[in-house]
Amino acid sequence: MRRIKDNALSLTFLILFVASVCGQAVAGLLDYNDQQAAAGSEPVSLLDYVASSSFAVDVAENWQSEYLQFFLFIMMTVWLVQRGSPESKEPGEEGAESGEQQRIGRYSEDDSPAWSRAKGLRLWLFSNSLGLVMGAVFVLSWLAQSVAGQAAYNAQRLTDLRDAVSWGAYVTSPEFWNRSLQNWQSELLAVLSMVVLSIYLRQRGSPESKPVGAPHASTGVEG
Repeated sequence: MRRIKDNALSLTFLILFVASVCGQAVAGLLDYNDQQAAAGSEPVSLLDYVASSSFAVDVAENWQSEYLQFFLFIMMTVWLVQRGSPESKEPGEEGAESGEQQRIGRYSEDDSPAWSRAKGLRLWLFSNSLGLVMGAVFVLSWLAQSVAGQAAYNAQRLTDLRDAVSWGAYVTSPEFWNRSLQNWQSELLAVLSMVVLSIYLRQRGSPESKPVGAPHASTGVEG
């Protein structure tokens, strides 16, 4: 029970994620079969639908926009600040910070991760591991979206008696960038809203908010 309580936030989001994917699969299947019926084609099973390029591209295009958002936010907050936001470092503290501030090398503590005591490539990799993983997942999900999107796009073109297009032609097509940019703009707006609104608004008890009585100008202070 203690383990569940200690990991309640991640477990809750995992459950919500699985429920959302399942809901998307069912709703997507119903919509897909409705389109199949309108075109005079046979309906497909749930298993066939979740293994299809149509389902894969819808999932991947959302994943890549989410991980792009986190990658950009993680990397930009190293060098850029926003006075008054709890999501930002104090103005004047931009940069990767000193070894003492980051508790690496000879400044590491007894319970510090082993790689924080390393040197060279190992230390660099661990020091940038969060951004590297977020960036890698973004690239992989972007590639998955492009491959699945090409397959779904070509399937529709063949249904319309049109020639299939290459991967290169698809990733430079308006269809691909319309899918990508409509997701990117919503994620970037959400980050902008969080950064700016957290300057003036509060949520008591949340670490994503400043304490209720904290001045609007206070930066990097979390409740």
